[in-house]
Amino acid sequence: MFNNIQNPLALLGRILLALIFITSGFGKIGGFEGVVGYIASKGLPMASVLAALTILVELGGGLAVAAGFMTRWVALALAVFSLLAGLIFHAYWAVPVDQVMNMQINFWKNVSIAGGFLVLAAFGPGAISVDAKRAH
Repeated sequence: MFNNIQNPLALLGRILLALIFITSGFGKIGGFEGVVGYIASKGLPMASVLAALTILVELGGGLAVAAGFMTRWVALALAVFSLLAGLIFHAYWAVPVDQVMNMQINFWKNVSIAGGFLVLAAFGPGAISVDAKRAH
């Protein structure tokens, strides 16, 4: 049964995985100074550069995954990005008790998203993708 819908499901899955990064990347453009401040509050160096790189990774990576362009490599990069973001920005073990639940949920969402990207890296984007079109 799933053979007939495998490629549409892969496309839908890529789009759903990408949406959080596309919307987050766009949002960071308008709130750039706030993003820089948040990154700096975590003690990271060159917060402005990291904020710009974050926008590039989120927006560029999200659009690439949605289109199925360089999918395996971008998925690996976004898996690493998601894990690092979870460890740095959602460290629920190091926040006041009233923030633990929110940070724990966000941390594990990042871990789950990374898992989805690893599956995408392993199995590829499917036939409805730029990568599939370039292979022919």
